[in-house]
Amino acid sequence: MSFRFEIEATDGKARAGRMHTPHGVIETPVFMPVGTLGTVKAVPQDVLEELGVQILLNNTYHLYLRPGVERVRALGGVQRFMAWDKPILTDSGGFQVFSLSELRKVTEEGVAFRSHLDGSSHMFTPESAVAAQIGLGADIIMAFDECTEHPAELGRARASMEMTLRWLNRSRDYFEAHKEEVPWFGGVPGDSRLGRGPSTPAAKDAAFAQDDTKCGNRRPTLSQKREKDGTSTSSGTAGPSTRAEALAQDDTRNKTLTHDDKPYLAEPGETQALFGIVQGGMYPELRRESAERTVEIDLPGYAIGGLSVGEPRPMTYAMLDAAMPYLPENKPRYLMGVGTPEELVYYVAQGVDMMDCVLPTRAARHGLLFTSEGKLTIKNARFAKDEGPLDPNCSCKVCGRYSRAYLRHLYASNELLAQVLNTVHNLAYYLDTMRRVRQAILLGEFATFLSGVRPPHLSVPW
Repeated sequence: MSFRFEIEATDGKARAGRMHTPHGVIETPVFMPVGTLGTVKAVPQDVLEELGVQILLNNTYHLYLRPGVERVRALGGVQRFMAWDKPILTDSGGFQVFSLSELRKVTEEGVAFRSHLDGSSHMFTPESAVAAQIGLGADIIMAFDECTEHPAELGRARASMEMTLRWLNRSRDYFEAHKEEVPWFGGVPGDSRLGRGPSTPAAKDAAFAQDDTKCGNRRPTLSQKREKDGTSTSSGTAGPSTRAEALAQDDTRNKTLTHDDKPYLAEPGETQALFGIVQGGMYPELRRESAERTVEIDLPGYAIGGLSVGEPRPMTYAMLDAAMPYLPENKPRYLMGVGTPEELVYYVAQGVDMMDCVLPTRAARHGLLFTSEGKLTIKNARFAKDEGPLDPNCSCKVCGRYSRAYLRHLYASNELLAQVLNTVHNLAYYLDTMRRVRQAILLGEFATFLSGVRPPHLSVPW
């Protein structure tokens, strides 16, 4: 199977699981750093690997405009393009188009919009948004939806929800007809070889050895990779018989890989996973209805969208509570575009498996840092003589090496290194929070973990 989700443990509503994708396994609950343009701002990919990032989010709208989907496809897909051999999720572009309120026009067909870069005219439809994501080649892709603005009248929210459901059917139909056109093995749309290959080792080697003439590189064959790793079976020595066994023997997290060394883990025959999105504005009855009707379309996973669009945070929690009971327990649940570290813990407690947010990286660039002692604004003058670490309870390399005084100096001096170090720390704090959450669930100690964490909104029942 191209995509599989399994639950390892539960503690209350919280779940610890594993998602199997063409480019690797993701342990959940998981926080996905946002790499809008194929990059997490200020952080190179080797550092992301050191931090333990399992999956990145890329933005379809931005990559569609620059450098363009066909260019990324010709270069082997977004993983190869950005030298990242782990899973990637792409959003549909619906939220970004939603944010272009003065540059877009929504119709039943789709959304006509003008580029924020040069004013050129474009059109996203459910079909073209899915086609773009197939061309980019992410492991998980999202159906095209309309993100309802806040505030919105009930009639407007219902009309938007109904159109999102119609667009979901169109997204699904297009995906099923074109899902084999992923760029992982070269070729062009309509090429029957794409994503479809014979299962014998020799035939797989031939598929992996196809020239990528536009990129100028040849992918290593499975046999070449086994020889490089010392796991070749040509001499009769028993080697890994499955991709899972090969992955277990080839842990690349702790070694530096060159461009040609990067393992292209997707196997012929594997395809992307399409997720549907629940909408419904800020109306609990619409959220329930949207969830029920969305899951009628059997998909590998489901997301809750249209939140964090300016509504009060207690309203966000209420909309989550309205939709969650109607999402399948045996499939991943993705809450889009949230939140602070404390909020992530709250969402996990409600049964959420996947989350993303620009907050840790965007806040870092403005000097706002998350620590075990609360939020800290590094530009404050009180840190000018502080020789202590940024967070005494954090084991990241920033806290292990640099003082608050130095970090403040970098920020006050407008040094680029300030953005790098601040971002590395914030990501480390988010990722460490999720690791501790997962461990608590596996040990059956999540309730104890929760007792020491409170979201910043005291009106929320805990």
